[in-house]
Amino acid sequence: MPMTATVLATAARHPEQAAIVSPEGRLDYAGLVEDSRSVYGAVSELHAAQSEPPLPAAQTGGIPITAVSVRSAFHAARIVAGLAGHRSVSATLDPQWPLEHRVRVVIATGIGLVVSDDRELASRLTERGWTGSVVSLEEFRDVEARAPKSEAPAVRDGDEAFLLLFSSGTTSAPKAFLKTRRQYRENVAVSSAYLEPLPRVATLAPGPLSYSLTLYALIECLATGGSAHLADRFEAVGLGRRIMDEGISRVVAVPAVVQALADTARRDPTSFQGLDLVVTGGAHLPDSLRGGLAAVLPDARVISYYGAAEIGFIGDSRSGSGSRIALYDGIEARISDVDGNETPPGAPGTLWIRAAACSDGYLPGTTDEVLRGADGWATVHDQARLIDGELELIGRAGDIAITGGHKVALTEVERAFDGIPGLAEVCAVALDHARLGAVVALVIEGAEGAVPAKTDLQEDARQRLAPQFVPSRWYRLDRFPRTVGGKVRRTEVAQAVRDGLAVRL
Repeated sequence: MPMTATVLATAARHPEQAAIVSPEGRLDYAGLVEDSRSVYGAVSELHAAQSEPPLPAAQTGGIPITAVSVRSAFHAARIVAGLAGHRSVSATLDPQWPLEHRVRVVIATGIGLVVSDDRELASRLTERGWTGSVVSLEEFRDVEARAPKSEAPAVRDGDEAFLLLFSSGTTSAPKAFLKTRRQYRENVAVSSAYLEPLPRVATLAPGPLSYSLTLYALIECLATGGSAHLADRFEAVGLGRRIMDEGISRVVAVPAVVQALADTARRDPTSFQGLDLVVTGGAHLPDSLRGGLAAVLPDARVISYYGAAEIGFIGDSRSGSGSRIALYDGIEARISDVDGNETPPGAPGTLWIRAAACSDGYLPGTTDEVLRGADGWATVHDQARLIDGELELIGRAGDIAITGGHKVALTEVERAFDGIPGLAEVCAVALDHARLGAVVALVIEGAEGAVPAKTDLQEDARQRLAPQFVPSRWYRLDRFPRTVGGKVRRTEVAQAVRDGLAVRL
C-alpha cells in the first residue's frame, strides 16, 4: 500500500482528517499535501544552491539525501512525510548521538543537506571538507516561506530509494542502510496486517522521530490513512487527558513506557477508557508489566512485536514475557551455529531471516559487515531457538556468556527475576574469570536499602534457574545507563561493575 497514494486519497475523501498532531502543531491530510509542496520546494532550493554538492551513496541512484536532526518530533515528521512523495531520500539523525557519529554518517553516506540547530555539527563538517549545507530549523522554515512551491506529491517507482536508516548510534558507530519504496511497502503490508494501524485510527507514538519505532509508527499511520499523534518525549503528566481529548485508541511505545502508562492510568482510569491497543517494540515485555497494565486497563490489548530495522517486522507475542515469538506470514526463519550449519530443533544459534521487506545491505562507507547473503537470508546476529515453529529469543551475541563450558543466555537469567516483590530492573552481565572463562553476575537497579536481600534473591534464583544460570556475584547500581528508547545498556552496566562503580552485595 503506497504511502503517497493513501495520503492523496485520504486528502481527497477526508481532507480535514488529522494526519500529524503534536503539542507544537497539527496538519490535516489536505494540509499535509500542501505542506509537502513547501517542504520539497525548500529542500530543492537548498540542494541547488550548493556549488559542489556531496555525492550521495551510489545505492540512491543519484537522489540527494536530506537529513533531519532536530528535537521537534512535529517538524521532523512533517519534513520526512513531506518529502515522501518526491524524488528525495530522507534520513533522521538523533541529535543525542555523539557528534563524531553524526559527522561520520553524514560524510560516509553523502548526505547533502542537514536540518539541525547544532552549530558545532556544521563547524565540524566544514572542517572535514564536507561541501553540503546545514541549516537550522528556523532557517529552513524561512526558506519554506519564500521558495517557490514544488509540484504536488505523486506515487513514485517502487525501486526508488526512499529512506536512509541506521542500525545503531548510541554506543557504537552507526551502520547505514537504504530502504526502497517497494521494501517499505512490504514492511507496511506486514505491520498493517498484524499491528492494526487502521484507517482513521488515532495512534500516539511519543518519542523522537530518530527512534525507529516512532518513525515506523508515523509512516504506517500515513500509509494506512490513520492519524499520527506525536510528542518529543514521553510525559505521563496530561497523558490521560490527551488520550481522551484526541480520541487516541492505539499507543506505540517502547516497553519502558508501559509501566508509566499503567501507573498513570491507575490514578485516572476513566481518561484511558478509549485505549484499545498498546504496541511495543522489542522482544521482552515482562509479565509484570503486561499484568500491571491489564490490571488497570483490562480492555486494552498488548502486542509485543519483534523486528529489525534492516529486515522489517518479523513476528509478535501477545501473552507472557514476549520471549516466544509467532512468525508473521511470509517470514522465514532458520538458526545456524558458528560454522553456518543449521542447528537441531530447539538448539540456540544465530537467527537468519528471509523477508520481502529486507534491505539489500549496509552502505560500504559505514561498515564492511554483510547483512544479506546472495540467497536472500539476512542476520543482525540475534541469538534464538526455533521451537515448534516459534522463535524463542535469547538476545544478541553479546548476551551469551560461556561459563565453565556452558552457554548461558543472560536474558534468560533476567527473566527469572520478573515479578519478584520489591525488585525493579535487573541486568545480567558476564565477568571474566581465570578458570571458568566467565561468571554470571546480576546487577540490581535501586538505591541502598531499597532492594531485596541477597540471600532471598539467591534462593529465588536456585528455584527458578538451572545451576549454571544462577548468578555467582551480585551488585547494585542506583541507575542503569539506558538508550534514548529506555533499553538498558548491558555493556555499560558491565563496565560500571569492572570500574568499581557498582556496590558488591
